[in-house]
Amino acid sequence: RILLLGVAYKKEIDDLRESPALEVIQHLQEKGADVRFHDPYVSVIHDDGHTPLKGLPLQGTPFSVAELAAADAVVVVTDHKAIDYQVVADNAKVVVDSRGVMRKTRPSKARIVGLAGPAREPAPAGAK
Repeated sequence: RILLLGVAYKKEIDDLRESPALEVIQHLQEKGADVRFHDPYVSVIHDDGHTPLKGLPLQGTPFSVAELAAADAVVVVTDHKAIDYQVVADNAKVVVDSRGVMRKTRPSKARIVGLAGPAREPAPAGAK
């Protein structure tokens, strides 16, 4: 189960045209992943005749601790300011950060894999 954060083409907009998130979703679906997404600007990915995703329309999921904790991995694709990345760090198991937003978070239990900078291991048990 993979949760994508941000599916819009770029931050703070609702435009999906040429969004890399669509290709990420497609590849994950082809590998058999249960893919969910949250985007404060996009609530549904519709079938526009050009989007080769399974299960269209895809309904977005609310941003919640439960969704973060249930995901095997969280992938940050579009870095919207409305998403609280500290909550992501505190509740996700693994975060794949393609935008470098997790560098601004305090150490947490999540293993953070940075595609836009250095990776960060989880904080030691009992660390704050």
